[in-house]
Amino acid sequence: MQCFYFYLSVAVLYFIHNGSSQEVHSCFSAEWLKSVEMSMKIAKAGFHRELQYSIQYGGADHDVKALLVQKLPSGVYMDEYQLGNLREDTGLEVLLDSKVDLEAPEYLSTGFTALIFLSSSEKSGQHAATVPVHARYHRPSDSGHVRVKVDIESPKLLIRSDQCKIPPPGSSHVVVDAPCTLSNASVCSWLEILDLKETGPVSLEVPVGDATQTVMVCVVTVVVTLLSCSLILRAMWKQSTYDHSKKAT
Repeated sequence: MQCFYFYLSVAVLYFIHNGSSQEVHSCFSAEWLKSVEMSMKIAKAGFHRELQYSIQYGGADHDVKALLVQKLPSGVYMDEYQLGNLREDTGLEVLLDSKVDLEAPEYLSTGFTALIFLSSSEKSGQHAATVPVHARYHRPSDSGHVRVKVDIESPKLLIRSDQCKIPPPGSSHVVVDAPCTLSNASVCSWLEILDLKETGPVSLEVPVGDATQTVMVCVVTVVVTLLSCSLILRAMWKQSTYDHSKKAT
């Protein structure tokens, strides 16, 4: 009889644990993952642009945190000081994986990765973020082209929830480790959605110098410099002559 109650208790505990696990895992069900959509577009013109992200998903009864892993080419950069100010003003959290030289041109720079943290406690079913990005100066073109195209690929989307356990890897997602938040060094497990509905990549055009005009530019620069110097010397000579004649009288 005691053995019967022992096995009964084990069976009850098993079903309770199994049921609770299914309930936890149902936070990120296959149907829910299919509802996730992401869009990325670029706004503004010139050297100073904005990357605008939007993430939408089906209704959820738990908070959903999102992390964008955005790789950026050497043709653009993010200003960590500007990002720091935006964090204080708007709460935008962006972590760069390396130090970025703000003054270096494109041909002396390397690409880098930005981690963009998005969180929502209102269970609104969407996230949005606007991140400033700036184009670098490129090497002058010797083929007569006045613009160069810079492509920015779509980011990877990682999601997690403090109220849910991460399910095992599946055909539509993988489990990866990444920083939990911007402010601490702990690592959390995130779901990377593989078959994501997305728009991208995006591109921008940057004006470049025309290397075929080097000789003409140099000649014009030298001529203008000589003329300016001669005008300055003439004005100085006239002023000195005027002062001398004034003292003589």
